[in-house]
Amino acid sequence: MNTSTKPMKMPRTPAIMFLALLCAPAAPSQVQDLSAHQAAKPRARFAFAHSLPKLDGGRLEAKVVEVYYGPGEASRPHSHPCPVIGYVVQGTIRTQVKGQPEVLVHVGESFYEPPNSLHLVSANASSTAPASFVAFFVCDHTAPLSTDAKADSTSGGR
Repeated sequence: MNTSTKPMKMPRTPAIMFLALLCAPAAPSQVQDLSAHQAAKPRARFAFAHSLPKLDGGRLEAKVVEVYYGPGEASRPHSHPCPVIGYVVQGTIRTQVKGQPEVLVHVGESFYEPPNSLHLVSANASSTAPASFVAFFVCDHTAPLSTDAKADSTSGGR
């Protein structure tokens, strides 16, 4: 079987971290001290915290998407209607949101995309090894999760 079509086994850590994110305080300055929790449960770590925009809790829905890139693969510029949190589970991902610098995100690291931002770069940083990440979407409506960007909206990404 071609390895690019094999289903990825999702580690428990991203799912646990996603649940922690949903329960986290809204402002980064209010992030709780997790040292007591970490001491009691050494298998858990607080991997990411970011405030979310105001969402309609009556229509709130969370979705988890596994994204796989073969060596050198990338997606086209696109946007998402809701906040996205990515957690790299294999390889290294190159990512850039319009107006921000391109960054490399390694295994065990996370990234954030604001809602409706233009995701200019989403790619495997390696031309020889696969890369994958888990994307956590927190949406307050049922719009498509991803929309291709128009050609004229992709300029000026840096």
